[in-house]
Amino acid sequence: MERFFEFSLLGLLASGYFAVVGSGFIDLPTTAATAAALILRALTVAGLIRLDLSTRFINALTLLYIGFYPLDYLYVSGEFLPATVHLIFFLAALRVLTASSNRDYFFVKLIALLELLAAAILSSSLNFFAFLALFLFSAVCTFAASEIRRSSQLPRRISRSATMRLQWRLAGLTTATAAGILLMTAGLFFLLPRTARAAFRHLVPERYHLAGFSNEVELGDIGEIQRTSTPVMHVRFEAIEHALHLKWRGAALMRFDGRRWYNPPELREKLLLTQNQISLANPNQLWRPGARISYEIALGPIDSDVLFFLGVPEFLRIGLRNIYRSTTDSYHTGLGYGEGVRYFALSYLPQEIVGATYDADALTARIRQDYLQLPATDVRIYELARRVAGAGGSDYDRAAKLERHLRTEYGYTTELLRASVPDPLAHFLFERRKGHCEYFASAMAVMLRQLGIPARVVTGFQSGTYNHITGWHVIRTSDAHSWVEAYLERRGWSTFDPTPPDPRPQASGFWLRLAMIGDAADTFWREWVLDYDKERQVRTLNLGSFVELQSALQAGGARAAATMRDYGLTVVLTIAGLACLVVIVPRVRASLAARRHERRVARGDVSVHDATLLYNRALAALRKRGFEKPPWLTPAEFAAVLPASRESVVLDDLTAAYHQLRYGGHREAAVRMLALVSRLEAPSRT
Repeated sequence: MERFFEFSLLGLLASGYFAVVGSGFIDLPTTAATAAALILRALTVAGLIRLDLSTRFINALTLLYIGFYPLDYLYVSGEFLPATVHLIFFLAALRVLTASSNRDYFFVKLIALLELLAAAILSSSLNFFAFLALFLFSAVCTFAASEIRRSSQLPRRISRSATMRLQWRLAGLTTATAAGILLMTAGLFFLLPRTARAAFRHLVPERYHLAGFSNEVELGDIGEIQRTSTPVMHVRFEAIEHALHLKWRGAALMRFDGRRWYNPPELREKLLLTQNQISLANPNQLWRPGARISYEIALGPIDSDVLFFLGVPEFLRIGLRNIYRSTTDSYHTGLGYGEGVRYFALSYLPQEIVGATYDADALTARIRQDYLQLPATDVRIYELARRVAGAGGSDYDRAAKLERHLRTEYGYTTELLRASVPDPLAHFLFERRKGHCEYFASAMAVMLRQLGIPARVVTGFQSGTYNHITGWHVIRTSDAHSWVEAYLERRGWSTFDPTPPDPRPQASGFWLRLAMIGDAADTFWREWVLDYDKERQVRTLNLGSFVELQSALQAGGARAAATMRDYGLTVVLTIAGLACLVVIVPRVRASLAARRHERRVARGDVSVHDATLLYNRALAALRKRGFEKPPWLTPAEFAAVLPASRESVVLDDLTAAYHQLRYGGHREAAVRMLALVSRLEAPSRT
């Protein structure tokens, strides 16, 4: 029971730990140190190693870290929450290594609870629910075992019976209890809309949740973002059920200092919404020929308040009273950093620029000068721009030549520079000759400006992956992209993308299907947990007429059938693989342990405790053949009452050898016991 209690307590702490780590916002040293402490404690509880740390040493480390905590808050983390999480994990690592008394175990439980609360603030994905369920299961196990330990430590003695396989029966009871708690609270969950997320927004800004874009981009930043694959937003089109390769425009940046693009402090135009909707199209745009497309976006919490659109937005519906439009034609919520939003939009997709004949709004002299501003640059860049663009032709022709040259003469890579260089653009164009998107976009924008063509760099996303299970396009941080907008006379701001295609193979097959299943689960979590409010509750409880309900169920059934056709085999194989691991791994481990024990006994390395181990193996073999030893019978009594059979003859000899080794200390009896056990474990012959 003591070992069961310690493993339950370790599971409680580990579930809180993994819940925080699953949020993706714990640094590597903290993650590794806490994981090492958990592994060492597990090995200690299992009896594989022995770890003794003096109280003086632990107290010294604790005092040192308490002194380091203000430094972490002021200079290392720079924020209250990360510094506090570091402190909690440090205390958890120390306490888990040294816990031995009831007071120590109480602090371990408290630390595990603090870890789970930190995960509730930091995490917005479904894995938090999985670790919450594990935490609940471990908590029930821990507190049940704690009560048994407390009762056993009382001065009075109690009689015990039916203690066979107590750990397994207790684990089954706690599993059923935890499942019942989850099912009961799930019903209340949909009846009582939550306000905890709104409260958390006032406590902690959600900018810890996902990487995003700020009002400036340094060369290399987007390449760093592309190294992760965290979902940023989900998009659903009307009547489109296939992947679309489109660009999602976010912010446009006008100033360049040689290393970074940024926007100066600017006045934003406040746009008031009427009944949460607004028309964003100007008169010139309404007459432009081209396709229109409507879509819904669920934007996660990112480090920017910018809204992302396809093409040129003409209509927006969002749950806000007002939005803001910048001088670079970007739209912002004005909510500050870290607010995830959901909105509907209608966008205009421009036709091929060669066929455009409309008149664009002219740039004023001051704005035009802003888009031609350049720092001191390498003269070779200007020479390259003139040589590639040529002397004649329109601005569009020259821009197209620069775009084609960069796409065909340079290579794409997400590998970051190992060290800083004095002039990143010159190094990219004339030495390295490969890079990621912001290098290509920056090079083209700079060369356009050197040719007298106003240009700016745009940050956003492109493409995405269509999820057949949910019907949503998934846009991830790995889809981050930057491109160029050039101002052309009578045509306005026009898009150019000088970045060559990414040569890396796209995810496909089994792993892509697993990713889509995980994304579908996260989508359900986002729609029905994080975004579940009173309005959604009313819509859930008032589905309308029976016909509407029937059509919704039919559509859901059709989608479920299509999902099973596409992903059913993947799900079945995954579950079967996990089931095989659960069944096979313990058996392989037991078989290896038995073989090690046999080799040790054969070498003569025997102790009286081996008698019990071998006798238990014999009982397990008899149990498979239908002979169960009652707990109140001694080995001799069990051998006497066993019906006459081949097994009873072997058990008589085995019991005699057991008594000789266990109580007489005759070590040579171990070899005879091993041979008799092997006979019982051998398949019976009929």
